[in-house]
Amino acid sequence: MDDCLDPQLIEEARRVVTANLAAGRRIVVAESCTGGLVSAALTSIAGSSSVFEAGYVTYSNDAKMDMLQVDSNILETFGAVSIATAWAMAQGALMRSGADVAVAITGIAGPDGGSEQKPVGTVVFARAQKDADPEDVIADTRRFEDTGRGAIRRQAALVALALLMP
Repeated sequence: MDDCLDPQLIEEARRVVTANLAAGRRIVVAESCTGGLVSAALTSIAGSSSVFEAGYVTYSNDAKMDMLQVDSNILETFGAVSIATAWAMAQGALMRSGADVAVAITGIAGPDGGSEQKPVGTVVFARAQKDADPEDVIADTRRFEDTGRGAIRRQAALVALALLMP
């Protein structure tokens, strides 16, 4: 294999591209703690341009507000690592793109930045779909064992890819 990414990430990305192509869906991702890892996995697949609309890497709160229109009140009230923020990121990515489905990822990959309430390894995911009821929130918080920054980012990317399946 001539790709620098983890083979499991590439295989999952291949499944996502194939399934979404068959479903006629375009996808978009909004990434924070994964730093573009999901987008990189998807774009490593030849033909991904048929389904991959865009990837937003919004690492800072300012980027989340500027690029995805996440309201500053959400960030101030709930924090960057919250279901409210992930949901707003997914909605923003969907609105800013021509995609049919969006997945957002925000979390704490470490080794620093965690707290008692949100320890290192806390990652929040949200999925939004075009023309779906905006009150129908699809979101989840996961706590990955702190096995290192790379492992947390990899695990988060795998969950995000699974959420992109039709």
